[in-house]
Amino acid sequence: MRIALGIEYDGSAFSGWQIQEGDYATVQGTLEAALSKIANEKIEKCQVAGRTDTGVHATEQVIHFNTRANRSMRSWVLGVNRYLTDKNISILWAHIVTEEFHARFSAQRRRYRYIIFSRAIRPSFLRRQVSWYRNPLSLPRMQEAAVYLTGEHDFNAYRTVKCQAKSSVKTVHFLNVSQHGEYFYIDIEANSFLHHMVRNIAGVLMLIGTGEKEPIWAQQVLDSRDRTKAGKTAPSGGLYLTHISYDEKFNLPQIDSQTII
Repeated sequence: MRIALGIEYDGSAFSGWQIQEGDYATVQGTLEAALSKIANEKIEKCQVAGRTDTGVHATEQVIHFNTRANRSMRSWVLGVNRYLTDKNISILWAHIVTEEFHARFSAQRRRYRYIIFSRAIRPSFLRRQVSWYRNPLSLPRMQEAAVYLTGEHDFNAYRTVKCQAKSSVKTVHFLNVSQHGEYFYIDIEANSFLHHMVRNIAGVLMLIGTGEKEPIWAQQVLDSRDRTKAGKTAPSGGLYLTHISYDEKFNLPQIDSQTII
């Protein structure tokens, strides 16, 4: 039997999604230990829609695993939540899927939100859940720059040099920048993402927002295809994986995962 799970987690407690050598707390390792207790068999090599780095959060990550255990969907949700040793992870839903479904390869689009807290004084609350930026930001400038990054482009300049993706051409379906008080939100959805792509886009938009660079710079960085032409990678704490889109035939539950802060 193949089960898909929707999960959320506070990434500041983990060294990323993937199990690593050494004594590192990871989302995958913590989750598989709890799943094994409920299934009464070893559950390993859970497949995930998008691997997240150290400090990156998720409000709706999707995984799948195979099991011989016969449990109700309610039991998978409540039971795994009970046995999770780290309460920074929660199971949101469980759903039986066919062997055709793959959490990563069946995904059609992925959506992220990057949250910036713009204030001269560092935050005491949510300091691991937002990216603090001490300089004032201009929303119109950031919104103007975002337009240049929408559509199909070669995002080579916006990925880390360690990125192993074969192609750096991606399609950004939308990129929206909004503001609520001292919080700035960068919402972006694409067919897939390169390593550090969202955080590098956020870094460029923040420099443009301060007036240090002009909005057209986002396009110039894009055209250069050179990572050294862009700014610093924005911190991981402000990044959230918020939604994965799949074909309707899989009939996965839908939740409102945009209610962050």
